[in-house]
Amino acid sequence: MSTAQSAPGREGVHYLDDLHPGQRFVSAARTVTEADVVAFAGLSGDFNPIHTDVEFAAKSVYAKRVVYGLLGLSIATGLLDRLGIFSGSAMAMLGIDGWKFTVPVFIGDTVHLELEILDVRPSRSKPDRGVVERKFELVNQHGEICQTGRIDVLVRRSPG
Repeated sequence: MSTAQSAPGREGVHYLDDLHPGQRFVSAARTVTEADVVAFAGLSGDFNPIHTDVEFAAKSVYAKRVVYGLLGLSIATGLLDRLGIFSGSAMAMLGIDGWKFTVPVFIGDTVHLELEILDVRPSRSKPDRGVVERKFELVNQHGEICQTGRIDVLVRRSPG
């Protein structure tokens, strides 16, 4: 994704009327930790050794443990919340489309979210809301896109 409109940090709530195709937002960064991986393993019940066993992972193609793909997706949504764009205006996540894991994320990687608004469509039947199509890119400290895909959301129109 190219240059962003915003600097990392909280943006403030954006309603349907505040959004338009082509808008871009960049989140603050966060480092993925050992604690993140351990907590995700416990929460999900997934203890695959490629994520949890240092010795096993050392013999893998990556030579170290790989962060869970779904943990990366979860971190991306957390970074979105840190932007504050949809905090209070989002009504429902509508789906995840075409999500791809393009580069592995490792413990110690620092990632940020780059978000692009692809489309904004007011509802025909409910005038207080509409659909926002969003492209997510989870980017590591080397500028590599680790994960990418669309996550559409139902968003309220501005109350005022």
